[in-house]
Amino acid sequence: MAQIKIYGIKEHLNPIKAQLSDVIHACVVEALSFPPDKRAHRFFPLDASDFYYPAGRTPHYTIIEISMFEGRSIETKKHLIRLLFEKAQQELALASADLEITITETPKHNWGFRGLPGDEISLNYKVEV
Repeated sequence: MAQIKIYGIKEHLNPIKAQLSDVIHACVVEALSFPPDKRAHRFFPLDASDFYYPAGRTPHYTIIEISMFEGRSIETKKHLIRLLFEKAQQELALASADLEITITETPKHNWGFRGLPGDEISLNYKVEV
């Protein structure tokens, strides 16, 4: 299970939303072995006055927050991060300095979906990759 939030300045994020979602999804499918039909992306296009970012970044600065079940190896998470940087650069010309990625893992029992706690649900994919 994973929920992904994407933040950026609306004038720069809105035009690339669909393509960025496709890039993120392809990376998650490859790195985390997600089923192709599992996509939960939420976009937060912000006014420039509501989105402060560090020096050395441009108005294209984008934050991707990934919340997912714990259980993936360090190598798997690093692979996902590297893929995201690579594909965002290749397909969207998004500079590495303008992309920030965070992964937050929580135990399955801290999730609730399909009417049950996450540790009581059978998934059709493996988390421990």
